[in-house]
Amino acid sequence: MVSWGTNTAKQHFLDMRGKTLFLNNDKKLCGTNYPTSICFIVVNEFCERFSYYGMKAVLTLYFLTYLKWDKDLSTAVYHAFSSLCYFTPILGAVIADSWLGKFKTIVYLSIIYVIGHVVKSVGAIPTVGNTDVHIALSMIGLILIAFGTGGIKPCVSAFGGDQFDEENRQKFFSIFYMSINAGSLLSTLITPILRGDVQCFGGDCYALAFGVPAALMVVALVVFISGSGLYKRNPPEGNVLLEVCRCIGFAIKNRWRRSKYDPDRKHWLDWAEEKYSKCLIQEIKMVLRVLLLYIPLPMFWALFDQQGSRWTIQAARMNMAFGDSFSIQPDQIQMLNALLILVFVPIFDLIIYPLVGLCRIKITPLRKMAMGMIFAALAFGAATLVEINVFWLGCLGSKPCSPLDLGLLDFGASYTVIVVPHKMEDVKANDIHIAFQIPQYALMTAGEVMFSITGLEFSYSQAPANMKSVLQAGWLLTVAFGNVIVLIVAEGAGLEQWIEFLLFACLLLGVCIIFSIMAHFYTYVDPDQMVKLYVDVCIMLCKYENSLINAEKLRTHLF
Repeated sequence: MVSWGTNTAKQHFLDMRGKTLFLNNDKKLCGTNYPTSICFIVVNEFCERFSYYGMKAVLTLYFLTYLKWDKDLSTAVYHAFSSLCYFTPILGAVIADSWLGKFKTIVYLSIIYVIGHVVKSVGAIPTVGNTDVHIALSMIGLILIAFGTGGIKPCVSAFGGDQFDEENRQKFFSIFYMSINAGSLLSTLITPILRGDVQCFGGDCYALAFGVPAALMVVALVVFISGSGLYKRNPPEGNVLLEVCRCIGFAIKNRWRRSKYDPDRKHWLDWAEEKYSKCLIQEIKMVLRVLLLYIPLPMFWALFDQQGSRWTIQAARMNMAFGDSFSIQPDQIQMLNALLILVFVPIFDLIIYPLVGLCRIKITPLRKMAMGMIFAALAFGAATLVEINVFWLGCLGSKPCSPLDLGLLDFGASYTVIVVPHKMEDVKANDIHIAFQIPQYALMTAGEVMFSITGLEFSYSQAPANMKSVLQAGWLLTVAFGNVIVLIVAEGAGLEQWIEFLLFACLLLGVCIIFSIMAHFYTYVDPDQMVKLYVDVCIMLCKYENSLINAEKLRTHLF
């Protein structure tokens, strides 16, 4: 039984023992239907994204120039960190849904997040210990940051959505993702300036470049806690992902232990019928249809996430001066992705897709995703051409030049290298201008628009409403495994950079062919009919189990 109590603008919803289930506040932002709590959540997200992307923008060069690692180890650790950031959201979702609730999970993991940033910043101070201390502090800081940012990732957006009714929820997500892009764009512009243009301890000021994101994370935490009295807080209701995993595990175990006298069943998941409802099993079958299509997707993310590693290393060896007026930092070029996203999304939605539709070409979500893969492969083809020009710079005559790895000496400098015995040649390090990277960023961002945004839309339209979190977990895992692929190739292949770029492009084209074949045999479910289909199937199964009361409750609950 639930009792209701009012207190001015606040409403406390209590169970029969008097325990608060959630707190609702009716205060609205002036002139809108938005709750006041939206301000705290959006500002929190902006500061957190600034903190994360700002730190990550300078991370690769920190490994190269401060810790003095080679480019392969730097790339491997960068992608190991990125991978961990996308494995930990599952942990955060389980903690929030099964134990602490979203609000406490965000607060506690944000504290861990702040500690990680502080430890990372201290590790970038040259006077604090030796190189081993700097490495240890950096790794501890990155692990804490990964648990913090990954853990709160599925909680903040869902917690913000909880503050709205269904009618206004979409408007919130538009504002929410705008804050993400704003934080990403500004941070990738500002933190490289703090690193390169501000000198401290006799060199690039990595301590400041990491310290400012740490301060922004502190602000994010303080702002979020400041709005605690305004939030609507739903109690933990259990995590459907755990239930799905248990059901799948039970089905596999039951099938493995079956007797030879047991009759065959239509689907391997049907072996879970002894313990789990047929309605849940049917839902999982619908989700697995989509998750099967996720198998080839990590390869796209393997290419996409190299913008912050291999492409940044490539940029550091190029000419970054735009005339005599100004020059940019090599890690600033990453801001092109966030900037182009803001430009490309309306162009694709309002111009390109309608024009293609006028040509009577059927545009399906899976075709868009396949085209996104092709564009990403083309981006790495462009990166290969740039890398070939950068690599062969300094070779004399028509003879092929052997590799001479001088490391990353400086940005915009001139190197003196020995190209033939007993002869010195001054070779300009950065004759290839950084503007040649713009095509590869444009192609990659176009691929992201077609692949990432469409992929999320497709996934959410093809599964029952209460299984969205399972699909979100699966989607985040594709990003995690994509980074694992880069880690393995960077540390294990030992290829020249241009050959590695070409290999990734070819691999993605091969994966695109496999994905296209899988997509050809996929049968779409009409999003408008998804809920009706789901309800009809569950009601039929409930009736089959002689549970007409539950069937009527289900119909009433969903309609």
